[in-house]
Amino acid sequence: MKEITIKGWINEVRSLGGIVFIEIIEGNSLKPITVVVKREENPQLVKVAKKIKLGSAVKIKGLEPEKIISRKGREVHATEIKVLAEPIEPPPLDPTGKTKALLDTIIQYRYFALRLPIQKAIFRIRAGLVEASRIFLSQKGLLEVHTPKICGAGAEGGATVFEIDYFGRRAFLSQSPQLYKQMLMCSLPGVYEITPYFRAEKFNTPRHLNESWGIDAEISFIESYEDVMSLLEDLIIHIFNYLKINYNDELSTLNINLNIPRKPFKRIPYSEVLEILRNEGINLKWGEDLDSEAERVLGEIMKEEGYEAYFITCYPWKAKPFYIMRKNEESESFDLDYKGLELASGGQREHRYHKLVENIKDKMLNPETFSFYLEAFKYGMPPHGGFGLGLDRLLMVIIGVKNIREVVLFPRDRQRLVP
Repeated sequence: MKEITIKGWINEVRSLGGIVFIEIIEGNSLKPITVVVKREENPQLVKVAKKIKLGSAVKIKGLEPEKIISRKGREVHATEIKVLAEPIEPPPLDPTGKTKALLDTIIQYRYFALRLPIQKAIFRIRAGLVEASRIFLSQKGLLEVHTPKICGAGAEGGATVFEIDYFGRRAFLSQSPQLYKQMLMCSLPGVYEITPYFRAEKFNTPRHLNESWGIDAEISFIESYEDVMSLLEDLIIHIFNYLKINYNDELSTLNINLNIPRKPFKRIPYSEVLEILRNEGINLKWGEDLDSEAERVLGEIMKEEGYEAYFITCYPWKAKPFYIMRKNEESESFDLDYKGLELASGGQREHRYHKLVENIKDKMLNPETFSFYLEAFKYGMPPHGGFGLGLDRLLMVIIGVKNIREVVLFPRDRQRLVP
């Protein structure tokens, strides 16, 4: 037998004759450790074990047998039990997971809910998603950057910004790093940022939050926005492969068989999408965005064709922000949808200074507001493009949940400001 020390929380205590079985949640493990305490070996320790409160933080020394009886995983025969902290109230939810908790309860007590293997698996996969993104984008030669989250102008130029008082001046929480990552194309071949977005939209849906996280990338010297779609396509496939190889235990805990999206992703022009939806009885005007029902129907049609992931291209320019390159009434832009849920948007940017100023004016915005941004376009700005990928939404589709709040530790929506 090998002597080991384990530290963790008491998940369950069961007495069976002269033996006490204690389940311990240790570290980031998804499976509990079964601690065995026998009266015949240590009568005093059995008394201690029987009195331990559910949820207590403990340090246990013991011997790990070569032959394991427990079907749940590791087993330790205790020689010493030290209680480090006892709960002063009953746990807010069942740490064994046998009694299901409501989502609101899980969110309220997420710090405790992470003792559940399912909850822990979700956020280990989230960490893996970030790992995979960093590895891929760095290997592609993009530099990781960190742009301001307190800004003098909103990236979209719209009304859905959180305004703050910045020492007597108007400022806003960042909607995205869009303007800054474009400015950096003046000197760098590519950048990426894993970053929060803040949107003051008064939504109350299962797919929207007021603070969310995204993976933003921008690359310079592109030939067309096809270069950007190819980068995003390869990133998605890399993430799926990375999780399947390195996070198999977590996926198994969630009963997920992760299918790698078919490559290349289908490209569908916006005008064709309108026609497809019209044949299904959904009539959208030119320039209208797809609502959730239209996205769902299109997702089902794409699935029948064998595509889980697909790009909607050539959006009307009037429906896109000023920095997107214009092509007559259309734009060099795209959205990436997966099974009927929009995950990302991007495209080629307008890199010509005078055209960009025209775009800003056409959107009824004041170029002076964006003077700090426009300055970077005076010094040889190359053709460039990029995307913003919703990290939270991507995790939703990977683990197959319908509510974005399930994949965010402490979600911020119209109702939640704490914890």
